[in-house]
Amino acid sequence: MAKLFLACLVLLSVAVAVAAARPATAIPADAPPGGDCNQDLQDLIANCQDYIKFPAEPKITPSEACCAVVQRVNIPCLCAKVTPAVQTFVCMDKVVFVASYCKRPLQPGSKCGSYQVPGSPAPAA
Repeated sequence: MAKLFLACLVLLSVAVAVAAARPATAIPADAPPGGDCNQDLQDLIANCQDYIKFPAEPKITPSEACCAVVQRVNIPCLCAKVTPAVQTFVCMDKVVFVASYCKRPLQPGSKCGSYQVPGSPAPAA
């Protein structure tokens, strides 16, 4: 039971990492890793899990500690870990909310795992 709970937390954290997926702050998807993806995941689990769990409502304002993690994670790496199974534990709408609140919004129309961020992609310049 403890192993299952831990596995669920890990999956939940991956989705939290998704919270930072493809930010409007223009970190390119092919940017070199900014840190250790596994450590990013652990930090997200420790600081953000309460803000991205189901149910979809209410959306809870994330802590400063959560936002600090969202600001520095390696988004492409974490998005690669988001699976449909992760999305059963993590409310992706809340992930979008947390990322936006933490000033690292997800790009409308972008994908993180199989989740597509609501909205239309920005027109090409």
